[in-house]
Amino acid sequence: MSGAAADAAMSPGPPDDVSTDGLYEVTEAATRAARAAPVLAALGRAGRSRLLAAMADALWADRERLAATADEETALGVPVLLAEVARTADQLRLFGRVLDEGSYLGVAVDTRTADGVGFPPVRRWLVPLGPVAVFGASNFPFAYGVAGGDTASALAAGCPVVAKEHPSHPRTCALVLATLRRAATGAGAPADVVTMVSGFQAGTDLVRSPQLTAVGFTGSVGGGRALFDLCAARPSPIPFYGELGSVNPAVVLRGAARDRPADLARVLADSVLTRGGQVCTKAGLLFLPEGGDGDAVLAALSDRVDAAARPVLLNSSIRAAYVAGTAARAALPGVRTLTRHRPGAGSRPDPVPPVLLTTDATTLRDDPGSILTEECFGPCALVVRYRDTEDLTAALTTLAPSLVCALHADDSDADTARALLPLLAAGAGRVVWNDATCGLRIGWATQHGGGYPASTDSGTTSVGAAAIGRWLRPVAYQGIPAGFLPDELRTGDGGDGTGAPTVPYRLDGVPLPRSERKNP
Repeated sequence: MSGAAADAAMSPGPPDDVSTDGLYEVTEAATRAARAAPVLAALGRAGRSRLLAAMADALWADRERLAATADEETALGVPVLLAEVARTADQLRLFGRVLDEGSYLGVAVDTRTADGVGFPPVRRWLVPLGPVAVFGASNFPFAYGVAGGDTASALAAGCPVVAKEHPSHPRTCALVLATLRRAATGAGAPADVVTMVSGFQAGTDLVRSPQLTAVGFTGSVGGGRALFDLCAARPSPIPFYGELGSVNPAVVLRGAARDRPADLARVLADSVLTRGGQVCTKAGLLFLPEGGDGDAVLAALSDRVDAAARPVLLNSSIRAAYVAGTAARAALPGVRTLTRHRPGAGSRPDPVPPVLLTTDATTLRDDPGSILTEECFGPCALVVRYRDTEDLTAALTTLAPSLVCALHADDSDADTARALLPLLAAGAGRVVWNDATCGLRIGWATQHGGGYPASTDSGTTSVGAAAIGRWLRPVAYQGIPAGFLPDELRTGDGGDGTGAPTVPYRLDGVPLPRSERKNP
């Protein structure tokens, strides 16, 4: 995703007509979060589940005002933003279910050696890291904002959040913050489970704060890498979970191009133009076969892109980067512009035309460091024409890792598709079959991450149930009597007086059905 460093440097904070409750200087915010940490952890899984449900309900109850405010700041449209509020509330409720189910704790108990010799139990589980920082995105003011997936998963884990206000939508940030804090106190939790800081310098000071234990970030490669390096340079380094830039290839095989050119044009246009192309899952590289089959797809796609509405981009920095980026790509040798209009100079309220460029696979393969293989944030894509499977494979191997890729194939493409899938999966966090790259579904199996620069930790996800694991660390208790341990580790009696374990767990390497679980 593209950042807005210039805007961030000048961010004045919320206007006077918006509550500043919860907006503090960095030291105060970090101190308040540290004080809230043991209280949040002590709420337990049930208490934090109720907290997340209260926050979801509060956001939904205030959805009209939230969406209207966000639309004034982002121009994304009220219907789009209402849907995003719904998604954000659903994310909070999802993590409530994650807490209720309990397997995220990874409880494991060993009681004997491989030879069957018993020993005092060793019990392992995951505990919250402590206060964490969350840097939200410009393009999703709710789902990746103050109440977004990073915040929801961190609170579920038991980690208070210090959010960094986004300069593209400070009023929205302040309204969401106030909503979350009211919901927290209503659910019996401290309001300071969520606080916020404002301004460019506050962001760098925040990641240096000794009370912070991890950072979640959604934004540009440059901004994210700078914060990542700050986290690593601390006297005690902390993990930095950044979702940065991703070009996201969509590959169309020959049989699919021959059989359904109009349908492919629709799906590819959706992959490029959704929310004005301002999504991290936008398909930036579209691979089409040379020849008549690919020509038919390209003609239909060009018509759709030419006819598409011109979006207003999120802020002036993003608009300037889009104008410069499309012009720089169009000027490269071997690149042609397919659309009739090109973006020109102007200010942020001026809409921009979508841009479709084309080149061949050889151009991409022979210059792997070219800007053609980098993200251009906004409604722009590069169509890459390939001769055959060997030509396609050679081009794909030059690409950096991505959040997502798509493979469009029909029955006649089965052998080629089967050969390409391992290559695509090696470079992407999510592989989509015959669908748009932007269709991220949120649930237990969601994966939203990839190798650098798509993200800074390819072993994690920033969306979905597994995102909670980023804010946890393991602890093992060896030989400690069950009466001294948390309920979830009192396996067998469950710690709740019912005789049933409170969470799924593994005993001596074996996951047992609940009816067979025994007290070790």
